[in-house]
Amino acid sequence: MEKKFQRILYGGDYNPNQWPKEIWDEDMRIFKNAHINSATINVFSWAKIQPSEEEYNFAQLDEIVDMLSEENYDIVLATSTAALPAWMVKKYPEVARTDYEGRHHKFGQRHNACANSLVYQKYAATLAGKLAERYGDNERIVCWHINNEYGGDCYCEKCEKAFRVWLKKKYKTLEALNKAWNLEFWGHTVHEWDEIVLPNALSEGLFDDNTAFAGISIDYRRFNSDSMLDNYKMERDAIRRFDKETVITTNLMGTYKGLDYFKWAKEMDIVSWDNYPSYDTTWSFTAMNHDLMRGLKNAPFMLMEQTPSQQNWQKYNSLKRPGQMRAQSYQTVAHGADTIQFFQLRRSAGACEKFHGAVIEHVGTENTRVFREVQQLGMELENLGDATLGSVNESEVGIVFDWDNYWALEYTSGPSVDLTYVKHIHQYYKFFYDKNIGVDMIPFDADFSKYKVVVAPVLYMVKEGMREALEEFTANGGALITTYMSGIVDQSDNVHLGGYPGPLRELAGVWVEEIDALAPEQSNEVIFDDGTKAKCGLVCDLMHLEGAESLAKYGSDFYKGMPAATKNKYGNGVTYYIGTDIEEEGLNKILEMAVESADVNPVISEKSELEITCRKADNHSFYFVMNFTDKDLQVPSSLAGNMDMLTGETVKEEEILSKYDVKLILVDN
Repeated sequence: MEKKFQRILYGGDYNPNQWPKEIWDEDMRIFKNAHINSATINVFSWAKIQPSEEEYNFAQLDEIVDMLSEENYDIVLATSTAALPAWMVKKYPEVARTDYEGRHHKFGQRHNACANSLVYQKYAATLAGKLAERYGDNERIVCWHINNEYGGDCYCEKCEKAFRVWLKKKYKTLEALNKAWNLEFWGHTVHEWDEIVLPNALSEGLFDDNTAFAGISIDYRRFNSDSMLDNYKMERDAIRRFDKETVITTNLMGTYKGLDYFKWAKEMDIVSWDNYPSYDTTWSFTAMNHDLMRGLKNAPFMLMEQTPSQQNWQKYNSLKRPGQMRAQSYQTVAHGADTIQFFQLRRSAGACEKFHGAVIEHVGTENTRVFREVQQLGMELENLGDATLGSVNESEVGIVFDWDNYWALEYTSGPSVDLTYVKHIHQYYKFFYDKNIGVDMIPFDADFSKYKVVVAPVLYMVKEGMREALEEFTANGGALITTYMSGIVDQSDNVHLGGYPGPLRELAGVWVEEIDALAPEQSNEVIFDDGTKAKCGLVCDLMHLEGAESLAKYGSDFYKGMPAATKNKYGNGVTYYIGTDIEEEGLNKILEMAVESADVNPVISEKSELEITCRKADNHSFYFVMNFTDKDLQVPSSLAGNMDMLTGETVKEEEILSKYDVKLILVDN
């Protein structure tokens, strides 16, 4: 695959504008000592660059760019448009957002612009263009970083009017819109386009994550995502007028709910994202996020931000333990990253991020544990050169992740408030992670034929074309795994009539008559045909077999003896339908059946508690072997005799890895 960069970018957010110039030379010395080779600059400098409506001042940015260029740093140049300057809000108050409660905001914070403000769009596009015109021919600039962590929403009158325009393009007629949103309910039929109001706390919003009419609220999610994407495209196009080639991106945020990242990725040259796990985030969840970011374009990605040690904005901001940052970084590369970048390079002196970790801590020297770990990683990445760049992760399993389903499932009124999307996706991902089976996170319209197994948990919304694609995949020999709360509604959140799981009913070979909801203190159990038992809860499908065979039955309640999990032959393939939230041991039993029947292969044949991930190039495979457990574990013998690229030494038989130890083993294809 094409390499976007000439080396692994190693650096991060750098804000010399926050410091006197005498600090800059010291920064350069310390960064070189850490083997840092890149810097992301100008992320929040709009007020500095444009102090008033008609005035631009690039003098300080010129100095920063010149300094980094002379020192041979690769520069990621941001457009600064993620935080409004005060003069703009003062003169044009309409550029600020109106929140869900209907309160119009004043100047302050960040991510504070209305995406549909023509004033904001004018000045953001102008700034992006001026930056590209001034710096676009600088060869040290290797990436444009538009805005920063797009997110949030606005409920102002401008957005309301723009939403109506968006709806006209989608539905064409009010008759179609009324039907899509089922507005006969509660007598909400609209007869004029300007009768449509935004679904906030003043209208259809019951509260922030619930709504009286899911159809309008889901469409507003789509509209808001599209509006911000239009802002991104606007800045991208402004840059492209002066710079035709340099990579352009914006930093995403993993499973962030607000934006349809699969749609966004189509407009990005490379995906970048910010990885901030908390003290209790599992390694499998972090790996899933990396795989999702890689899956957005099915290509290597950038890690735009991580902290060298401590975060500041979570409830409990623990230090990263010795070796943890290094191991976390290699996990990132293992799952597809071609860069490792930090927020931030020098720790801020004030404001809300002053306790966010940095390469240079408040002490101002390199005499810190964190710096030594950053330095070690920098030396190793420098020695790797471009060896891993552009190499790819190959997978036989695809897990469907779909933002429409994310929104719709969590808007639905029932059956349980605890039924959340990302948690359920991760439950299934974890099985494959624990077995070192590679996974691609894929959109609903992916090419399923690339996979032996497609997993679609809680596929609540089955949109046009999904049934046909899943049927074709299964009929051609694939193994499909789906679950309760699947096949329930269409793209407007109207129920597929004719019995659950709607369009998937024939594929699954079952009819779900009712869905029971169990409170946290309640449970049932499933009993497998071999007598194995496992607890279950949350929801329980009461289903009837229509060609499928039962794999497990409920053990109690009035639906005791009814099937809880099934297997249905469909063409040359098979569909597994899991009708309840089964504890891990029981769920794994079913997933093991699917993996064996589909002949899915792990990265290596040996079982291991180590995380082992593989990236492949034309002539070599790179095996990342990482210990995230509290135990000493042996390197698999099948990898012995090959070179560890991090040390240059040959991996020995029975070699032991302690917690956070890493090996990058080169194997000839």
